[in-house]
Amino acid sequence: MEDVSLKAHILAPRIRSGETKSVDLVDQVLSTIDRRGGEVGAYLDVWDDQARDLAKIIDKRAEQGDSTLGPLAGIPIAIKDIICTDGKTTTCGSKILDNFVPPYDATVIERLKAADAIIVGKTNLDEFAMGSSTEHSAFKTTKNPHDLERVPGGSSGGSAAAVAAGEAVLALGTDTGGSIRQPASFCGVVGLKPTYGRVSRYGLVAFASSLDQIGPFAGAVKDAALMLGVIAGADKNDSTCADELVPNYSHGLDSGPKGLRVGVITECFGEGLDPEIETSVRRVIDRLSDDGAEIHKVSLPHLSHGIPTYYLIATSEASANLARYDGVKYGFRAENATELTDMYRKTRSEGFGAEVKRRILLGTYALSSGYYDAYYLKAQKVRTLICRDFDSAFESVDVVIGPTAPTPAFRIGEKADDPLAMYLEDIYTVTANLAGVPGISVPCGTTDDGLPIGVQIMGKRFDEPTVLKTARAVEMRIG
Repeated sequence: MEDVSLKAHILAPRIRSGETKSVDLVDQVLSTIDRRGGEVGAYLDVWDDQARDLAKIIDKRAEQGDSTLGPLAGIPIAIKDIICTDGKTTTCGSKILDNFVPPYDATVIERLKAADAIIVGKTNLDEFAMGSSTEHSAFKTTKNPHDLERVPGGSSGGSAAAVAAGEAVLALGTDTGGSIRQPASFCGVVGLKPTYGRVSRYGLVAFASSLDQIGPFAGAVKDAALMLGVIAGADKNDSTCADELVPNYSHGLDSGPKGLRVGVITECFGEGLDPEIETSVRRVIDRLSDDGAEIHKVSLPHLSHGIPTYYLIATSEASANLARYDGVKYGFRAENATELTDMYRKTRSEGFGAEVKRRILLGTYALSSGYYDAYYLKAQKVRTLICRDFDSAFESVDVVIGPTAPTPAFRIGEKADDPLAMYLEDIYTVTANLAGVPGISVPCGTTDDGLPIGVQIMGKRFDEPTVLKTARAVEMRIG
C-alpha cells in the first residue's frame, strides 16, 4: 500500500506558506498513478499537464505571499466521472456518454477551483452510479488497492481506490444508497455522505434525484471536514440545496466523545453480518464508552425494509432521469436505424449496460399504470416510516452507530451474477439516503486477511459537526 498519511489539513497550510511545494505533491501523486494506475484502474482520465501547470501557478502565488490562496491550495483531488467538468469528458461510466463533454462545471467543481484545489482527473464508477462493486463500468473494472483480486466497492469505487492507493489526497464521490460509505469501508478510507440538500447537485448527472448526494473521500476525518466546508452551502442553481448556514466543520473535532449520546442500532447486529466486522464495531463502541460517551441501544425497526424500498424509489427515479438518453440530443447514437423508434431502441440497447437496463425496466414497471399504487406509492409510505424511525431514535441520542457493510471487500466476479446479493451489500447504508440524514464511514480495523473494516456513524439532518466529531473520536482511538 502507498503512504496515505499525507493529509490535506496539514499540507494545504504548508503549501500556502511555501514550506511545501504543490508541484512536488502533484508529481508524487501523478508518479503513483503512473506506477499503480494500470493495476488499480481508479481513473478514466488523468489531467497530468493541467495539474502540473496549476501547481506551478499556486507555488508562485505562495512565493509572492498571496494571502488569498484557498483552503485546499495545491491539493490533488480526484473527481467521480458523474460530475460535470467544463471541457472535459463526463462519461458516467457508460458507453452512451462515451464522448460527452459538458459546457460547464458543476457547482462543487467551481467551489473546489475557487478553493485552489488541483483536479488530477476523473475516476471510474459503476455505470450511472448503479452498482456496489465498480464492476459495472463500461470501460474497466477498478480493483481494491489492498487486494487486487477484490472489488473496491461502488459505485464510487474509483474515487475510494484513488485515495487508498495514494493516487489522490482527496476525492469526490456520490452516494445514492451507500456509494461513498461502502467503498470507503472496503478501501479503508473516510467517506462522508452529507445531509440531502447540504451540497449542491447542480452538475451532477442524476441517478435518483431525491437520494443522490455528493460527498468527500479522505485519508482522515479532518480532511473530510475541510473538504465539506468548501463544497457545502446554498446554490441558486439547485432548488433542493438548503439555505442553511455552513459551520466550521473543523472546529472542535479533537474534543472527544465525553457526554455524547451514541445509539447502537440493534437491527445491524444480526444474521448476515460478518463476525470479524461485528467484533471490530463493538470494540469501537466499547472504546467510545471508555472515553465518556453514553451508549444506548436504539431501534430502527424498518431497516430491513430499506433495500426493497430503495430499489423501488431509486429505479423509478432512474427510469425517468435516464429517458433523456435517446441518441437525439447528445451522446451515443446507434447506426443503421431504419426509423426513429428503431433508433431509440438500438441506441438504448447498445448504449446501456445490463445493470442499468435492469433498473430502468424495474423502475418503469413500478411506475406503470396499475402498479404505481402497489409498488412506488407503497415504497414512499415505507420511506416515511424509515424517516420516523430516525426521528424517534434522535430524540434520545445524538448519533447512531453500526457497521458500514455486512462483509469486507468481496472477490471480483463473486457477486456479479447475483444482483440480490450485490444489493444486500448496501443494507446498512440505504436508510440514510431514504431519510436524508448524514452518514460517515471510518476505518476501524482489519480482518485476519488484512481487509479494511468500516464503522458507520449517522446523525441528525444538518448535524454533520456531531457526526464528524464522533468519527474523529473513533479515528483517534483506532488510528
